[in-house]
Amino acid sequence: MYNNLKHMKKNYKFRSGFTLIELLVVITVIGLLSGMILVGLSGVRSQGRDTRRVADLHNVQNALEIYFNKRGEYPPTSNWDILEDAMREANTGVSKLPRDPLNNGSNIYRYSTGSTGGMHYVLSATLENFDSQLLEDDVDDPLFVTDLDCADGSTIGIYCVEL
Repeated sequence: MYNNLKHMKKNYKFRSGFTLIELLVVITVIGLLSGMILVGLSGVRSQGRDTRRVADLHNVQNALEIYFNKRGEYPPTSNWDILEDAMREANTGVSKLPRDPLNNGSNIYRYSTGSTGGMHYVLSATLENFDSQLLEDDVDDPLFVTDLDCADGSTIGIYCVEL
């Protein structure tokens, strides 16, 4: 009996871990679950970027009001980098303007004063979700500045603010 118990203890030591097949099955299941979660979160991430775009444009709008109070006009440019330089030179307290979260292709922020002599401007950003509720609160047909397209298409949403 003692030998039999000793032999069972010896075999138990070798059986106490997981087999390679069991480990591979668990790793595969975890990989599949994490893949499904990441695919499900991609829409939430794009909505978050759209919300950030709208918040960034409103922050730039506040900075432009500070600029206007100091200079009596809005910066007369249609270039985002030149706008950033103008804000810095006017000592508005703004040293850097925000950039689009993706900042490539059509995903950039745009600014224009058009031909209004620095009295009006339009800021715009392209949203990733064209059916977003954010588009209900934007300007689709600017009154004074017409060189930026603010009309929402069937597959693209452009968020614009103007003053």
